Amino acid sequence: MDWTIAVTSRVRGKSRDAGAGFVEYAGLMILIAGIFVLIDGLGLDGQISGAIQDAVSDVVGG
Repeated sequence: MDWTIAVTSRVRGKSRDAGAGFVEYAGLMILIAGIFVLIDGLGLDGQISGAIQDAVSDVVGG
């Protein structure tokens, strides 16, 4: 099967993917919140912001 036909049938066909449901969005939000809690709990927030600031300073030259 040609890949363009497969993609077209997936987008427009009977078994098309209609989008993410509430459960998928809730799972994604739980995962993102868990990452933020982990970063805060380990005290990495200062190190991450410092690394970003250093990288921006290197790019900008200041």
